[in-house]
Amino acid sequence: MAGEKNKEKLILDSAVSLFTSKGYLATRMEDVAKTAGISKGLTYFYYKNKEDLFMALTKKAFDQFKDEFRDVYRSKGKSGLEMITELVVKIVAFAKANQVYYDSILNFLDLLKKYNNPETHQLIDPKTLESAHFQKLLEIHHEPAKIGIMMISQGLKDGSIRAELQPEITFYTVWSMIIGYEKMLGPIEYEGKELKIYAENWEPGFIRLMQEMLKGTIQASKKTTVQGSLF
Repeated sequence: MAGEKNKEKLILDSAVSLFTSKGYLATRMEDVAKTAGISKGLTYFYYKNKEDLFMALTKKAFDQFKDEFRDVYRSKGKSGLEMITELVVKIVAFAKANQVYYDSILNFLDLLKKYNNPETHQLIDPKTLESAHFQKLLEIHHEPAKIGIMMISQGLKDGSIRAELQPEITFYTVWSMIIGYEKMLGPIEYEGKELKIYAENWEPGFIRLMQEMLKGTIQASKKTTVQGSLF
């Protein structure tokens, strides 16, 4: 049993390495088997096809992603707002250190849009839908978000997040902001001189803006009504 688990891990690790260096499309199952140092037949014994292997990789990514959320939530003596702030830093660090895993998470979120829409459901590769790992992902993909929602709820309870916010909507809004922030790091770093913004000062600025949004210190300025004369 332990030997089987080691082989599964070896195949996954080899896939991560190849997807990182060559990309998903350019990687073949034969390449994975060769890198893992095992036979092609044995690779197919553990994973039916490349789509099944990628879903297994995505499942592992979500498990690790959930651990990041859980570690933040279990930290002692922090307010809900402080937890969300730490989560921003952790997610960005996770994306940098585990880009293939993070990309697989975003890919699955995109896949869910197709899966939930009857018009696009049929466009999903049947090999992906048949993967046992894909079916498991349908069950567990929301677990990191559930922890994030608990952080927001803690903030509402301890007063660090303004009381009128709804936990679920607030967390998913924050998460969408984090996804956008991470995606824009590349353009910002490339075009920094023209945009007059740099990655090193954008992160604290992003965090500060998010905190002010959650605390409620951002207020819309009222437009001054100007009484005009008809004559």
